[in-house]
Amino acid sequence: MRIGVPKEIKNHEYRVGLVPSSVQELVHNGHQVMVQAGAGLGAGITDADYVAAGATMVEGADQIFAEAEMIVKVKEPLAVERKKLHKGQILFTYLHLAPDAEQTHDLIASGAVCIAYETVTAPNGSLPLLTPMSEVAGRLAPQVGAHALEKAQGGRGVLLGGVPGVPAGEVVILGGGVSGTHAATIAVGMGAKVTVVDRSADALKRLATQFGTSISTVFSTRSAIEELVRRADLLIGTVLVPGAAAPKLVTHDMVRTMKAGSVIVDVAIDQGGCVETSHATTHSDPTYVVDGVVHYCVANMPGAVARTSTFALNSVTLPFTLALANNGWKKALQQDAHLRNGLNVSEGQVTCEPVAQAHGLPYVKAETAIGL
Repeated sequence: MRIGVPKEIKNHEYRVGLVPSSVQELVHNGHQVMVQAGAGLGAGITDADYVAAGATMVEGADQIFAEAEMIVKVKEPLAVERKKLHKGQILFTYLHLAPDAEQTHDLIASGAVCIAYETVTAPNGSLPLLTPMSEVAGRLAPQVGAHALEKAQGGRGVLLGGVPGVPAGEVVILGGGVSGTHAATIAVGMGAKVTVVDRSADALKRLATQFGTSISTVFSTRSAIEELVRRADLLIGTVLVPGAAAPKLVTHDMVRTMKAGSVIVDVAIDQGGCVETSHATTHSDPTYVVDGVVHYCVANMPGAVARTSTFALNSVTLPFTLALANNGWKKALQQDAHLRNGLNVSEGQVTCEPVAQAHGLPYVKAETAIGL
């Protein structure tokens, strides 16, 4: 199979779809890999590294989109890239389609086979291709939140860890999943007063066992969220419903009750955000203020630590990339129900039910699309 790796063009996105070791595995399995020149530089990977692994370097993205049977990326294709996709071509990347009607319609029109990292599952029900980026984003959230709390950044001027004689800042984390757990790890390490909110009793028990008395855990109710949001110096939203738009747990009215200069970091922004006042921002312009509250809603947070993120992502995507290349997309999806769950759009049909529901589109089961 001819596999193409274009350079990412999203704002300040420095990750890359394949690292040299992944290229080497694909070439060893008899496949051809084309990489756009300079695609890996942001992650510290040179063109020479790719050539040594067996890749062919090409100057522009046009050739890759025109000739590759499978495109391996990191972020969703932007409009200019979506125009280059063609019928039957495999696109393997993060898509986050539920909050993005324009992208969804463009992918349907392209006729491409679009497999989303974030809806591929594991036998235990987890999302293995989302997990490493959720870990990175979770660990980044207290870090960027602490920076946004600095007075020069528009924040309250609160040091999360406090100092002797001055209380620590209050961090409230909505969601006790992968991102929330990693956010708690860093926030605790910074010395903050941390509360994690979740509606899963099992998640709350796991967090209590892991952190002991270092954090507080609260069962999620509207009343509890209202109270905690009002108290928070830093609110971190990590709520995820696989494949679907994130629920709006924090209303605009709740935001109005927050302290002036407090900070919201909405990690869930890739799926539309879990705060009503959130909208996607970029690394070059990461924050904005609503009712005195600083909002950080960068839609590709892990891109800030591109090298760590790229290698972490490749360690989990490579087996699936190999399966698609070795077997072809239909056979690979027929053989692996978990990879099949990643199929979001197939040759003009929406095959992910939450995406179809989000946009009022007809839904076709993935099994039907692949002839099972």
